[in-house]
Amino acid sequence: MDGNAVPLTFPFETPPAEGEAIEVAEGILWMRLPLPMKLDHVNIYALDEGDCWTIIDTGFDTRRTREIWHKLMDGPLSGKPVRRIVVTHHHPDHIGLAGWFQSAFGAELVTTRTAWLFSRMLTLDVQDIPTVEALTYYRRAGMAPEIYAKRATDRPFNFADVVAPMPLGFRRIGEGDEITMAGRRWTVLTGSGHSPEHATFWSQSDDLVIAGDQILPGISPNLGVYPTEPEADPVRDWLESCERFALLAEDRHIVLPGHKLPFTGLPQRLSQLIDNHHGALKRLLEFLDTPKTAHDCFPPLFKRSIGEGEYGLALVEAVAHLNHLDAQGLVTFEERDDGARLYTRI
Repeated sequence: MDGNAVPLTFPFETPPAEGEAIEVAEGILWMRLPLPMKLDHVNIYALDEGDCWTIIDTGFDTRRTREIWHKLMDGPLSGKPVRRIVVTHHHPDHIGLAGWFQSAFGAELVTTRTAWLFSRMLTLDVQDIPTVEALTYYRRAGMAPEIYAKRATDRPFNFADVVAPMPLGFRRIGEGDEITMAGRRWTVLTGSGHSPEHATFWSQSDDLVIAGDQILPGISPNLGVYPTEPEADPVRDWLESCERFALLAEDRHIVLPGHKLPFTGLPQRLSQLIDNHHGALKRLLEFLDTPKTAHDCFPPLFKRSIGEGEYGLALVEAVAHLNHLDAQGLVTFEERDDGARLYTRI
């Protein structure tokens, strides 16, 4: 890490209260919506188009979130219509109400093709019981028996539980495209790892970067492997994205993230994120002096106790880091009789 790098600063020390907004730049409002989890909020942004608004990300589809949106539209958004929803990536806390805005208000949805395809597929893929593939994945990861027993019988989380139905039709953006929002031209740069084809927006007019979850202060985006692509290497994809963004990052940039507080010090933050994951990979490799399952690998990766509420995200991240070491040829694995993979460093 560069010892001369400018440290992170936070221009706004207090986030907006529920139903309220903070102007972070001319024509750009920062708002928050609640989430029912340890990371208890998602940041959303409204960009003033004169006679209407563009909204960046939407929150979960819940009754409470819709009520807050009505309060925001009547209050800080001054009753002007929302005509465009721009979604950074396909995760439910970001795209959850995009379909509602399309259906109820006639808003246009703008996002990457991958984000739209994943979202629409997952909203239509409703399951009442866990799939065979999911249970195989849990066993392969060495999931704790008591958690496995519960997940094997409970109704699984479905995307459609917190994502409104998505009508056909969207406008596609991709790497290198330009989009006009709030009187500014923005360049679209896509990242991966946390989610595929995650859109970030870099203003050509001033120092603003709308980063979604690709670049967060204080926490690292979750890098998970799921039953849909069990051999994926999101750690490689995410590190490559961070290294690419680092070539463009400047201390003058003001980053508007999907969670936590807006910040400056982007070069330093990208360096921290890269170094932190390399450090975690090094600790994990040293830990694999004897065979371990993904479940066993929580201590070197997280260095704290993992509760049941965090267990799922921790497990998919442990699998991701093991997949990365495996792809690099640094570990080998064998399967136990119960189907769990036991990894050992080479």
